[in-house]
Amino acid sequence: MAVTASASVSAATTGAATGPAAGPKAVLATRSGAAAVTAGIVLLVAVLAVVDLTQGTAAVGPSEVFRALTGRTDPDDASVIVASRLPRTAAGLLVGAVLGTAGAVLQAVSRNVLASPDTLAVNAGAYLALGVAGATGASLPMLASSGVAFAGGLAAAAVVLGLSGLGTGTVRLVLAGTALTLGLHSMTQALILLFPEQTEGLYQWNQGSISQNGFDGVLQMLPIAAAGRAGLLLTARRVDALALGDDAARGLGVPVRATRVTVVVLAALLSAAAVTLAGPVGFVGLCAPALVRPLARRFRGFARSRTAMPAAALTGAALVLGSDVLLRALVGGDRAVAVPTGVVTSLVGAVFLVVMAVRLRDTAGAGAPDRLRVPSRAVFLATVAVLVAVLAGLVIAAVLVGDSRLLLGDVVNWAGGRAGRTVSFVLDTRVPRVLAALGAGAALALAGTLVQAVTRNPLAEPNVLGVTGGGALGAVILVTTVPAAGTWGVAGAAFAGSAVTAVLVFGLAARGGFRQNRLVLVGIGVASGTAALISLLIVLTDPFNANKALTWLSGSTYGRTMPDVLPVALALLAGLGVAVARRTELDLLSLDEDTPRLLGLRLAPGRLGFLVLSVVLSSTAVACAGTVGFVGLVAPHAARALVGRRHVRVVPVAVLLGAALVCAADLLGRTVIAPAQLGAGLMTAVVGTPYFLYLLVRSRR
Repeated sequence: MAVTASASVSAATTGAATGPAAGPKAVLATRSGAAAVTAGIVLLVAVLAVVDLTQGTAAVGPSEVFRALTGRTDPDDASVIVASRLPRTAAGLLVGAVLGTAGAVLQAVSRNVLASPDTLAVNAGAYLALGVAGATGASLPMLASSGVAFAGGLAAAAVVLGLSGLGTGTVRLVLAGTALTLGLHSMTQALILLFPEQTEGLYQWNQGSISQNGFDGVLQMLPIAAAGRAGLLLTARRVDALALGDDAARGLGVPVRATRVTVVVLAALLSAAAVTLAGPVGFVGLCAPALVRPLARRFRGFARSRTAMPAAALTGAALVLGSDVLLRALVGGDRAVAVPTGVVTSLVGAVFLVVMAVRLRDTAGAGAPDRLRVPSRAVFLATVAVLVAVLAGLVIAAVLVGDSRLLLGDVVNWAGGRAGRTVSFVLDTRVPRVLAALGAGAALALAGTLVQAVTRNPLAEPNVLGVTGGGALGAVILVTTVPAAGTWGVAGAAFAGSAVTAVLVFGLAARGGFRQNRLVLVGIGVASGTAALISLLIVLTDPFNANKALTWLSGSTYGRTMPDVLPVALALLAGLGVAVARRTELDLLSLDEDTPRLLGLRLAPGRLGFLVLSVVLSSTAVACAGTVGFVGLVAPHAARALVGRRHVRVVPVAVLLGAALVCAADLLGRTVIAPAQLGAGLMTAVVGTPYFLYLLVRSRR
């Protein structure tokens, strides 16, 4: 049976003819072509390694590198090369090879070209596990840290694969992984803010740096990488059989579930070794197999896993070393020391993800997210009354509770100008925070409602689509370069960033009518790119501005004043007016493509107007309260579940829900663990991530 399976898999994966006319010569040509391509990749990696060794703060050329390696150079030059640069290059080779291999096998067993340690949340799980270990004050050796990272990454991958359905070939796997990544990163970010001393350097480490002090780390991770690689080579024939389909693989005697579990565990082990050594180096596991895949169509030898895995490993090594070489060539040796290599790979990977999402065949059409039902007017009025009461209670609690507790009489005296100095100081700082949370939550909820109606996509949301990421990038550019920038300046920069990303996302995804998967995947790719650029800015700027930007990116209302609330308040008033006045048009756009046209409604101008309005709302919310995610997803869904799909009812209910959600998150973030504080964005991610995953599971069913 094993011989039969091997022969069947070989024939299926290579597609070679078995007749006497086309056999030996075709096979020989295929093997020689694959060998030539492999030799070319090896030569490229060697050249990049030599160039990488010559780059740094001290001027060292190829001749000095050669003499240092042969022991015929100055001791100072030899110490620089052998103790610093050679370990850096070796780490780049090892990290790139293991991530390329892990990505190749994950894509093979899931039959998903977008699967990788990043999109399956393996890196995010490892990051959180190491963050928890650091926050507890535990000092772990490298091997123990690798075990912790392996456990965290494997647990995250198990959650993603269990929710999305392994082997279905659907991009839901990537959507689930991305959502879980956002949630896990929020939790890790909370640990960094709460335990700054214990987790010092964890943020920079999370960007992925291959810089090393000696060979100790490389030598300790090398056996783990070798063991994982050997295990994957032993499963290569079974992985090839899975390419035929689950039923065909079972017919060949391949244990499908056991093979998938084994491969995922080994891939997580490889990823843990890379994470422990250099931190999460983003998207190498996605890009390397994508670059090898066209070779498999031209040279049949690369279609087999035993050949594809080494090719992906070499390509991954070339990507990491090439990114390091490019970084040091563009930034310069002195400043490049502070910039992690993973920032460059993340930017490259974000572009790859966007391109692949645009080219991906998307069978999930845009459609109305909920079934049609029309609750009575009494239900709507009762829902609004309850939400108003809840919101009023939250506002009162948020004003009275904090680092110092107040009474309602204190608030009345403050409003009348009769309060003492202490009470005035507390309320002068607390009231703007409450108003900022209310305004940002309401604006994000309204923006999400508009986007979901226009695109008819239940997963559309400003944060997931990269719009808030663009606003955050624009604002961080201004905050880190012009620390004294005013309120309107930050709001303008956030709007410019959101506008650019919105044009990019909606422009690329508009082909085919905003199909569900393409729109969200393009948004995820753009959001990843903006996150990498933000990390680059934070790492390059001085520590004060970096801490300010990090706190602001967590969705904090700390330090807000009344002028900061004004832009989002004006945008919210304008948005509510337009949404209510054009509620019938929103209802028609959310139905289908044909009905509005039959009624004489011009789709393009209407869509453009609502999308521009959603960008204004999102950017002003970002400028006011930082990056607060998932509010634009949860609030519209909950509103439609409560009062139906008519936007004359959905809009006010969603706005009330969004304001209540962010106000409650801000209140909990600054009171539960006082005097320490957590941003509202971190709290909403805890609620929004499970809800996003629930929507994916429900839509799959």
